[in-house]
Amino acid sequence: MPAPSAAPPAGPAAAAPPASPGRARPWPRPPHCLPAARLQEPPENARVTVAGLVILRQRPGTAKGVIFVTLEDETGVVNVIVWRKIYEAFRRAVISGRLLRVTGRLQRAHSVTHVIAETVEDISPMLDLLLAEQGRQGDPAFADGSELS
Repeated sequence: MPAPSAAPPAGPAAAAPPASPGRARPWPRPPHCLPAARLQEPPENARVTVAGLVILRQRPGTAKGVIFVTLEDETGVVNVIVWRKIYEAFRRAVISGRLLRVTGRLQRAHSVTHVIAETVEDISPMLDLLLAEQGRQGDPAFADGSELS
């Protein structure tokens, strides 16, 4: 299983694509993560990377080994389809990851958007950053206790 990269690569390959006519801003391409709220921007079959907390794993008996994973980020949810071959390659991440980064192809069907997983990374250790004191200072999402008095 590949280790989570500490930082995205520098250089032209890491630059965001230019904005298309009619688009307010470009959508981030791998290795940058696309927020759930912006999944409607890339075209069908675009390669994207998403990340989020695992809120649901399903492996229906009728799905022939396919696993459905639902991730949630701060902007919404992402439906991920993990085919059997990908599951076998990234089994530990798919089964035990609490925070995942998934790269794959965007698929739209019946007004539902899915990411067809190509790689799955368990980035659960990044959850510890939420508890780090330096990550909390000045962030209104974290209470400092003064409002309780």
